Amino acid sequence: MTKYYFVYILASKRNGTLYVGMTNDLKRRGREHKSRKALNFFTSRYKIEKLVYYEKCNNKKSAIKKEKQMKKWKRKWKLRIIEEFNLEWKDLYNNF
Repeated sequence: MTKYYFVYILASKRNGTLYVGMTNDLKRRGREHKSRKALNFFTSRYKIEKLVYYEKCNNKKSAIKKEKQMKKWKRKWKLRIIEEFNLEWKDLYNNF
């Protein structure tokens, strides 16, 4: 069985505060963020829990590389990729 990893972007609201992360279980990680059990001060403090973008990677190494790249992106680049993927900024968490 192939194990996938996900790079994702969370938002507090449309055009709000953004967070880039990586996980091997997007559903579990989403529950953690929504329940504020993510043990991530930043996402809890700013109520960043809306999954607005994700992409699947075939292995952990490529997911880590992509996450690091995206964390260095300018905000406008992140906004562009979100809007290309999810124009209405819907919470995609329920897709899993």
